[in-house]
Amino acid sequence: MLSTQEAEGQQAVVADAPFSSLSTRRHQMFPELTSEEIKRLRRFGEEHHFEAGDLLFETGHTGPGMFVLLDGRVKVYQRDGIGREVVIAEHGAGQFLAEVGQLSGRPALVNGLAISPIDALLFPPVKLRALIVAEAELGERIMRALILRRVALIEKGAGGPILVGNSSDARLVTLQGFLSRNGHPHSVIDERDEDALRLIEQFAAQKEDLPLVICPDGTVLRHPSMPELATCLGLLPDLDDSVVYDVAIVGAGPAGLATAVYAASEGLSVIVLDSRAPGGQAGASSRIENYLGFPTGISGQALAGRAFVQAQKFGAHVAIPVHVKALQCAESPYRLELKCGGHISARTIVIASGAVYRRPALEGLERLDGRGVYYWASPVEAKLCKRAEIVLVGGGNSAGQAIVYLATHAAKVHVLIRRSGFEATMSRYLIDRIRSLPNVFVHPNSEIGRLDADESGLASVALKNPLPDGTDHFDTRHLFLFTGADPNTDWLRTCGVELDAKGFVLTGTSADGTSTCDLGTTVTGVYAIGDARAGSTKRVAAAVGEGAAVVSQIHQHLAELAGEAVALGA
Repeated sequence: MLSTQEAEGQQAVVADAPFSSLSTRRHQMFPELTSEEIKRLRRFGEEHHFEAGDLLFETGHTGPGMFVLLDGRVKVYQRDGIGREVVIAEHGAGQFLAEVGQLSGRPALVNGLAISPIDALLFPPVKLRALIVAEAELGERIMRALILRRVALIEKGAGGPILVGNSSDARLVTLQGFLSRNGHPHSVIDERDEDALRLIEQFAAQKEDLPLVICPDGTVLRHPSMPELATCLGLLPDLDDSVVYDVAIVGAGPAGLATAVYAASEGLSVIVLDSRAPGGQAGASSRIENYLGFPTGISGQALAGRAFVQAQKFGAHVAIPVHVKALQCAESPYRLELKCGGHISARTIVIASGAVYRRPALEGLERLDGRGVYYWASPVEAKLCKRAEIVLVGGGNSAGQAIVYLATHAAKVHVLIRRSGFEATMSRYLIDRIRSLPNVFVHPNSEIGRLDADESGLASVALKNPLPDGTDHFDTRHLFLFTGADPNTDWLRTCGVELDAKGFVLTGTSADGTSTCDLGTTVTGVYAIGDARAGSTKRVAAAVGEGAAVVSQIHQHLAELAGEAVALGA
């Protein structure tokens, strides 16, 4: 069961007190609209009638939008993939039925059953978004309620899939991390529990079939991939090859989400593509304390979650997980070829694909991914290493944030850095905090020499050279690597976008050597922002700034395209 803090870190809660208990906020989660407020909303909705026993929405089926009840009562309840039912709430006249997924018409996470004849206003996703933007005060109340309801569902694991398997299995950890970072409710049953043993027997599952995933509609997946799981849950939107977007953004990190928010809010048609989850590398930061406007700090996942909801609010389409295979830019509109088949067409492309985690050259490292070796520190990984002795490698800010966070869970945190100290690579506030932690031990001038494993996964970490006290290895089952990242730009090699020697995207210079706008690449109409851009400042605030700045350059390019079209038509 997730704590409220962990749940709110997974799904952006727009709350004044982000760590308050949900039990004290039921008035915000289930507000009642006055007759005057409903009158103001009528212009966005359409009236419908339902008889007692009708389902207004059903788990796993595309949600119709938000309902405002005019008369009658509705029972909202969860029915999971193995038939268990839990009542969530009962609503009457003046209340509304929806959660944040209905901003984009995602599949419903719960059932809504009319327990008496119902008259209601229905606000389809496009009208719901228009309502929230046009009616600012009402929109804020509705938006807060929608998000808090999602957080409550995450806390309960309601409306999501059931994962069955070994809690330390790399495949289960990967699926759990995918669902957590995408703010999707789910529950996990360890394979040793009686319920799990019963399900494994019921579905005649072998060891190689684990983890099992039981989707809300009862579909059973055997050791599925992330795209297979997303498809079963209806997370992947229908991508129409015939649609030409104004802007296609590759990468849903802070830079890409900032572009989505600003571009969509200014009326441009926008699609955002990412292969894993909102937030990128920043989403793995347990707490960012130097981001403007958050004096008490905010987790990277919560920050990304807020931006993700904001982008949906303004109508941006988000497709996760979708892997972009190549960019074809021989002619306009440009085409993004997708690994799953099909393509996306757009008049402009924004490269916000960030970086991929750098893997040290250690024998057997790949075989230990998720089996003791991790590249981020989320609540999923923290739970695995509770009260254990762990090793962390890295000396940058991401490593520092992970050290501080993991120290609250692990018994001991051994930090290996090649330098003599953190001063050249880490912010002072993190250095000071790490020094104050009694269970953190920093080992300068040290490197990993070898990883040893057994049937369960990582067993120990051997050092290249012994420490001053003679220690030459650590017996640990948990190794966290924060050793930097390389640009995620291989998918650009089919296009004429110029890269530097390290693979970062060059901006500010056209193919003929003349100067262009700062964020423009060597291909007109293709822009690069964030960590993938050569010379970028590797900070969340800088990425967000570039994401906002690129929108004005996109407007300028689209205006030029429109002018050319008019001239050709004349």
